[in-house]
Parts: sequence; C-alpha cells; structure tokens
Amino acid sequence: MPSTTILFGVALIIIGLVGFFGTGQSSPTALIPAAFGFLLVALGMIARNEKLRKHAMHAAAVVGLLGFLGSASGLWQMLKMMMGEDIERPEAAIARSVMAIVCLIFVGLTVRSFVAARLTKKNA
Repeated sequence: MPSTTILFGVALIIIGLVGFFGTGQSSPTALIPAAFGFLLVALGMIARNEKLRKHAMHAAAVVGLLGFLGSASGLWQMLKMMMGEDIERPEAAIARSVMAIVCLIFVGLTVRSFVAARLTKKNA
C-alpha cells in the first residue's frame, strides 16, 4: 500500500500543477491538490518503514478523506456544468472534481487494505 499511496500522491501533484500552469490563470489555490499530493507521497515513503507503516497509512487515509471532503463541492459544480449551466471558474470545478474522485478511490483502497490486514491478523 505504500507504493499505491505514492502513486496517488503523484496523481494529485499532477492535478495541482496542471491546474496551476495549464489554465493560464495561475491561482495559488490551484496548487491545493499538489499540497495533498506531497503529503501522500511523504506518508507513502514513511510507510515503507515496517515499524511506521500502520500510523503512516492511517494518516494517509485521513489526508485522503480530508482531500475528498474539501473538494467534493466540485462534483456538484461539475454536474451543473454537464447539464449545460454556466458556472464560475469551470477549470476549478474540473480540478476539484478530479481531486475528489482520486481521493475517494484512495480512501476506499486504504479502508479495504485495513480490513484485509485486520482479517489476516485475526486468522493468524
């Protein structure tokens, strides 16, 4: 799971950098996904240490959950946009939507991993 955490972190960094440099509007808030991504990469690196894995992965799950909760409003705006409604800053809505989906998938994978680890430990 540490490698998966790093992979999802890199994905969030890319989302942030594309949002910042790709839109031409260079708003610092576009780098928020990158900040979450750097946290996930750092926690993934820490989780490679067997003694720190459990704590690092739980912290990573919290970061993913906070990332989802903070960006979930973009999903609603994206839905409005898909229904033809004009919204303010559509690029931001797209970036927040992608971040929300990435974070939600990551949290789902971490929860599944925690359950599997607990079952393995229980059966051992």
